[in-house]
Amino acid sequence: MVMVYWFIMTLMFICGLWVFCSNRKHLLATLLSLEFIVLILFLMLFNYLNMFNYELFFSMVFLTFSVCEGALGLSILVSMIRTHGNDFFQSFMVLQC
Repeated sequence: MVMVYWFIMTLMFICGLWVFCSNRKHLLATLLSLEFIVLILFLMLFNYLNMFNYELFFSMVFLTFSVCEGALGLSILVSMIRTHGNDFFQSFMVLQC
């Protein structure tokens, strides 16, 4: 049963990486796939620490950094929408910024 759980978690992680690599048109879709990957990593870390009866302090540190990463991504998204009008990568040139 434990092996099936780890297989499902690994499959979800690989699916998140596949969506992240294949979807490069909109910044919001990219940020959502990154958050999905971070949540799967958090679940894997939490279950790994629970399996060996370790303290869960490191999972709280990981969760704090993932929240900071999400806030940074949203701030980039908001600034991109304010300056260019949308989050479509093809609508702006990097050299003009």
